[in-house]
Amino acid sequence: MNYHHLYYFWVVAREGGIARASETLDVASSTISSQISALERNLQTKLFHRSGRNLVLSEEGRTALRFAEEIFSLGQDLMRTLRDPGSHRPLRLAVGVADVVPKLVATRFLEPAVEMGVRLVCREGRPAKLLADMALHLLDVVLLDAPVGSESNIRAFSHRLSSSVLSVLGAPALAARYREGFPTSLDGAPFLLPTHDSFLRPLLDRWFDEHNIQPNIVGEFDDSALIKAFGERSAGLLATPEVIWPQVQHQYQLQVVGTLDSVKISFYAATLDRKVKHAAVTKMLEASRAAP
Repeated sequence: MNYHHLYYFWVVAREGGIARASETLDVASSTISSQISALERNLQTKLFHRSGRNLVLSEEGRTALRFAEEIFSLGQDLMRTLRDPGSHRPLRLAVGVADVVPKLVATRFLEPAVEMGVRLVCREGRPAKLLADMALHLLDVVLLDAPVGSESNIRAFSHRLSSSVLSVLGAPALAARYREGFPTSLDGAPFLLPTHDSFLRPLLDRWFDEHNIQPNIVGEFDDSALIKAFGERSAGLLATPEVIWPQVQHQYQLQVVGTLDSVKISFYAATLDRKVKHAAVTKMLEASRAAP
């Protein structure tokens, strides 16, 4: 493969089009177009498709871009290292965070790695896509809300990070109102719930059914941070893993209404190796096991 062609592709993808890439590289647009076409012929796939006047990355183009970012990032590190042999190149940790894992949960687990001084690269997405990227060695570890199942085409090993019950939280006035008589007080209470795509939703629905509680569903959200933001504005109560409720309480000024002791959730780190080799991932697992 001609890496000069790959570099032109990388710049076009970053700049959002051939015209802007032409200005950045000070190279004629026709030259860039022809070199990207040569790269596509070599890879035997289309990297872009047109949407009106714009170029949009294809699925294969997004994959190629991730590899290109890795390649040219390593190239920059190589130049820095050779120009300054005494310089220290930080350990790099590429993490995939499943879109169903709350951001505060992911942050809590990654803090020990950050404290080591690693260069952290985080990508969010669907678990299956992140596991596929890990199989291609684009990611070192993937944070999940469930162990990798036998139905997965990726051979990976799951390491439990933490287990937690759920806490129901609310803005101070709402929390005070529904705390007394919990959990029966939740019948008819305004609730902010995750959508049915979330791993939490079926657990909450089952708990409501078991306790004969019908919440007043004010809103359903894909984004856990958005739920907390609405909760901060007294729009409704919400449920969050107890393991992070102190951070949620501090950041969003929410208070605990009660705990759903019968609802327990776990989080996992998936790696390609049964015995973890990456020092930062090892640190994460050790910190999680030591946590109360």
